[in-house]
Amino acid sequence: MSSLPRRHRRALAARVAGGALCLLAAASAARAQTYVAFGYNDLGMHCMQSDFSQMMILPPYNVLHTQVIRRGAEPDIMTSGVTVRYTLPGNTRSSDKCNFWSYAEALLGVSIPPDIGLAGYGMSGTMTLDPARQDFVATGIPVTPIDDDGKENPYPLALITVERSGAIVAQAQAVVPVSWEMSCFLCHNTPGISMATDILRAHDRLHGTTIEQQQPVFCASCHADPAVGSPGQPGVSTLSGAMHGAHASRMSGIPLAVDCYACHPGVRTQCQRDIHYSRGLTCHDCHGDMNAMGVPTRNPWADEPRCVTCHARPGFEFEQPGTLYRNSVGHKGVQCMACHGSPHAITPTITAADNLQALRLQGHAGKIDTCIVCHTSTPSDPFFHKVDN
Repeated sequence: MSSLPRRHRRALAARVAGGALCLLAAASAARAQTYVAFGYNDLGMHCMQSDFSQMMILPPYNVLHTQVIRRGAEPDIMTSGVTVRYTLPGNTRSSDKCNFWSYAEALLGVSIPPDIGLAGYGMSGTMTLDPARQDFVATGIPVTPIDDDGKENPYPLALITVERSGAIVAQAQAVVPVSWEMSCFLCHNTPGISMATDILRAHDRLHGTTIEQQQPVFCASCHADPAVGSPGQPGVSTLSGAMHGAHASRMSGIPLAVDCYACHPGVRTQCQRDIHYSRGLTCHDCHGDMNAMGVPTRNPWADEPRCVTCHARPGFEFEQPGTLYRNSVGHKGVQCMACHGSPHAITPTITAADNLQALRLQGHAGKIDTCIVCHTSTPSDPFFHKVDN
């Protein structure tokens, strides 16, 4: 800043000070409300494709959660008496941004209305209570990484509105992350044919199939994929096992610092962008290499790293036994993601949008560690990171 002219330094300092005051005012206003809402996503980045005319690996499918708390000396998690709605103000439609709806019936055998996802949720709507989780969820939102103004945006913000007796009592903003930066073309780039044709033809050559003649092909119709609820075919490897196992030995020449980014977006869209990334950890530090991910006995989306592997502190519980971070709760049943953020986007992150919720609620980024966000006064007893405390 010292190289700027003095008048510019003063103007910049004024803007920074003004922004800080706005955040403090917003946090103060949020704490004055009776209810508080926390929005979060089940994944740090949902992947999809831009073209479905020949094959489908992953459809547009995002999952948004919200937990609502009534503030008090002893706060309550709300599971009734409120209606929770969501919108994507800058990203209100998808059917003119990709051709999924043109090929959905051929791929899945069902006709899906434009801008409606596989689970029946659209680009806006009412979230449904999940009693087991004590939060509200919209499953399969078909958002794409293109805003309505045509700009690429892998971190679109959902506006979550909580109503009680027809009145708005709380709002939240949460990132609904999505990317189609999958870079299959790094390997599948035979001149004269499309990338998808190259993939299907290679599969036929290596496995004796005829899927090039069966386009469009849904990969998970044979390879089980828990991410989309597909059981696959008996005796056929899971999609995760097949992809990681088959490509592990083929990644040495790929010009990426982290080979995972070839398929899990990515260099631009930063699937992994949270506090772990800031501290120098890579995908391999938690998940292992591609050979580990391709082990045939591995259960995708269930056999995942656990926080307690690295984090240990007397009197604290980081996940329930046999439960992953994204499904765990702590401190009176509050979802872990409500306070810490989504997997791969555990706050503070390197992207501004992920930090907005904490900034609005408490005036600073990072985990929610200001007691009076939910409590009307700071408790006198010590805080323990456990379900029953």
